[in-house]
Amino acid sequence: MTDFAPPRISGEIAEFAAEGIAGDMTAALERAVARVRATWDSGQDGSSPDDVRTRLAYLFKALRQAYAGEEPELTDIAPPVPGRRMLESVRSAFLAELERLAIVDGRAAIRLLGSMERVQAALDRDSAQRFANALSGSDGLDMVVEVAHDLRSPLASILFLAETLRRGQSGSINPIQERQLGLVYSAAFGLGALASDVIELVRGGERLMDLHPTPFSVTETLQAVRDIVLPIAEEKGLTVRIAPPETDWRIGHPLALNRVLLNLTTNALKFTSEGHVEVTCRPLSKTTVEFSVKDTGRGIPAEVLPTLFDAFRRRVRPGQYAFSSAGLGLSICRKLVARMGGELQVETAPGHGTRFHFQLDLPISTRL
Repeated sequence: MTDFAPPRISGEIAEFAAEGIAGDMTAALERAVARVRATWDSGQDGSSPDDVRTRLAYLFKALRQAYAGEEPELTDIAPPVPGRRMLESVRSAFLAELERLAIVDGRAAIRLLGSMERVQAALDRDSAQRFANALSGSDGLDMVVEVAHDLRSPLASILFLAETLRRGQSGSINPIQERQLGLVYSAAFGLGALASDVIELVRGGERLMDLHPTPFSVTETLQAVRDIVLPIAEEKGLTVRIAPPETDWRIGHPLALNRVLLNLTTNALKFTSEGHVEVTCRPLSKTTVEFSVKDTGRGIPAEVLPTLFDAFRRRVRPGQYAFSSAGLGLSICRKLVARMGGELQVETAPGHGTRFHFQLDLPISTRL
């Protein structure tokens, strides 16, 4: 049996001549390849010089197929991520050679660059499919959790540093810098919460709740939510109002409640361009209270409501209304409210704002 011999890069480039490419264009390709081979950092993907030559040969085979109007073969350009980086390096080096050699055959150059774009698009699709296959495999959810954990560590550092700077522990700051640091803190906090939502959703939501009801201050909970979102509100010129109950100290699940109210308030600010967002706690009986987050935003279209609380929902079209592209936040909120014994509901009208609300039984407690 004859061993399979991979294509030679010089042979693949020479094939372009058969497609009618002028010699100076072929020379530009050869010099671009030589530059990539000389500068490719093998340490970034563990490839040897022979691996680089072979991958470039397969890459140019795919380019030649795209140039001829065929579907490029990607089977041997594996893994696809280094292949995409290598193609981008070839493209940059090729453009530099065109400029250096002052090649003026614009039609051929544009056709070649178009072929590179088609191969790039095919590699992107292939990479996305491989990632989707990995997610759907037996270890897919574990991979998602690992990514979320990897996100939380640097985000925690950003939160700590932003808060340290805001408090002036590293020196005085002016009001503009203080507002900017507030925005950094709010953004990092939101990303950290999203990472936590992903982890908890994968785990089935079992760790979302506080283990046992504890005494807490409703006022302090509402104030904590307002303090976190205030930089976002001020940047948009919005007001955040809170209305705590007269009987403040209750027994419940403050961490879960804070998470729900913070998520709902952040969403409200996201889709409100003028006016205010109001977070209230209204007593309905001695122990029953109603929490609500109301905004003066654009409202939610009727066609969105049936899937509003679905996790991992898809938009029908780009730009369509959605609290988040995945829908994790509201799905988590609904789970948390249900675990606390309530039901998350929504009232909305296009152009007249939105109100999310739920009722909880929170017995009165004396302050500890």
